[in-house]
Amino acid sequence: VYEGGWKRGARHGHGRTLWPSGAVYEGDYSAGFMDGEGTYVAGPCTSTTSSSSSSSYKGQWKLDRKHGHGRQTYPNGDTFEGSWVQGQMEGHGRYTWADGNSYVGTMRNGTMFGKGVLTWSATGDSFQGNWLDGAMHGYGLYTWEDGGCYLGTWTRGFKDGKGTFYPKSCRVPAAHQLYIDDLRNRGVLPDDISTNVLQQQRTSSSSFDTNQEPAAAPADLKKSWRNLSFERPPVKKPSLQRRWSIGVAIDKIIGAHEPSGAGSEPQTQQGSDQNMAGCSSLPILEREYAQGVLISEVVLNKSCLEDSSKKLSRRQSRAAKDVKRPGEMIIKGHRSYDLMLCLQLGIRYTVGKITPIQRREVQASDFGPKASFWMNFPTKGTRLTPAHRAVDFKWKDYCPVVFRNLREMFKLDTADYMISISGSDALRELSSPGKSGSMFFLSQDDRFMIKTLRKSEVQVLLRMLRDYYRHVHTYDNTLVTKFFGLHRVKPSSGQKFRFVVMGNMFCTELRIHQRFDLKGSSLGRSTDKVKIDENTTLKDLDLNYSFYLEPSWRDALLK
Repeated sequence: VYEGGWKRGARHGHGRTLWPSGAVYEGDYSAGFMDGEGTYVAGPCTSTTSSSSSSSYKGQWKLDRKHGHGRQTYPNGDTFEGSWVQGQMEGHGRYTWADGNSYVGTMRNGTMFGKGVLTWSATGDSFQGNWLDGAMHGYGLYTWEDGGCYLGTWTRGFKDGKGTFYPKSCRVPAAHQLYIDDLRNRGVLPDDISTNVLQQQRTSSSSFDTNQEPAAAPADLKKSWRNLSFERPPVKKPSLQRRWSIGVAIDKIIGAHEPSGAGSEPQTQQGSDQNMAGCSSLPILEREYAQGVLISEVVLNKSCLEDSSKKLSRRQSRAAKDVKRPGEMIIKGHRSYDLMLCLQLGIRYTVGKITPIQRREVQASDFGPKASFWMNFPTKGTRLTPAHRAVDFKWKDYCPVVFRNLREMFKLDTADYMISISGSDALRELSSPGKSGSMFFLSQDDRFMIKTLRKSEVQVLLRMLRDYYRHVHTYDNTLVTKFFGLHRVKPSSGQKFRFVVMGNMFCTELRIHQRFDLKGSSLGRSTDKVKIDENTTLKDLDLNYSFYLEPSWRDALLK
């Protein structure tokens, strides 16, 4: 039953619709669609376990979908108020569970994504930081109710990498507080959300009252914080410095306690922190984790705690300069300078030419050596190509439609791809780590690696491309090497260079401690033990320890 305004035979203006299921919508219509401000109340809930009879949404609509600002109330008592896009929670908002836990931050596709603050009502703990698909991921600050906090990095819900632990009742040094504030100002951490700010948001949004049909979204959100684990800090005298090896850490962390629920984890940490609180001059601990396992811990001495902001900044700047970036910058006069300019110009032209073309599914004719085109690039330019500073060259692009679709399947933004490789920054040339004699180039942001190939290797890649494309299409989370483009450059005077653009798996926010080139062989598969550091590529016989994974992670990896 509909009662309200009409225009040209369609519902238009303000109206009210009642469905046989008992659901009711009252609000604005446009051209027959729910469009504008309105309230939707679902029909009576048939579940005997639900404490509420229905769900409701009050807010903005567009073409029968929640779009804009709105408030949703779920039958289980959960609520969300914030931004909606095409019926999904998208953008900034606040999700509150029936048990009082709340999240304030950005959402994507109905899950916590981006920067936000999650607060546990039972314990008073909170996490301010970055999120990925409902799990802590990236830089963050975890704060316990007693005032202790941990500043570091997370990977999909687990502490991963270096961080700093400030125990309970320990006042954060001024220099460290300045650093935390600077992280907020630069957007690395979300703004500190106080109780007053949340109260203002609650007051300003009191006119809304809502919820949505699919209970999967809040269930996914709830699962994300229930599965988080927080390691118990060792209870030892704070004045002792110590480092743990990986083996000792695994025995102590995994073997020391049995798994427990997420609700008890923060309390366990609090209890152990209380044992450390006897000393008024409680130390600050520098910790390092590997996928949730504590692998080292160092007590920072008092002189470090009392560093001024200027000294801390100077130390961080010096550490940044000490980071060795692999490869040699290709500048004018370098033997590969002209080749680099040809690569950059060719990729810029190729990607820019095919991007505006409407995407379509690949066909049989898109594969094979014949599915390619070539173009002349004279220095003076042509009607189709720009003038440039490199030598005259011919450019050949293999299977452009296939690689364009592969880049999209790998969720690679076209603009990022072009800027990373063909922007104003020069590439870096790596010394070949293998015996193939290939040349390796690295983009300035370390995301992409370019490798020269022999003609026979190009033929192999073209033959396997159809199966490779099918595999990537079937397994969107594949761990095989990601190929983004296959090209050939023929300078006017010189040999042909064939090269493939690949993803660089060493481009990560996490610190890489060891690198291995594993081929499943024992013949000559060891590295000379001379000046081994984090950039040394180790081989099969150098891998002499086991990896410990969660059972679910192990199953997913094997699958």
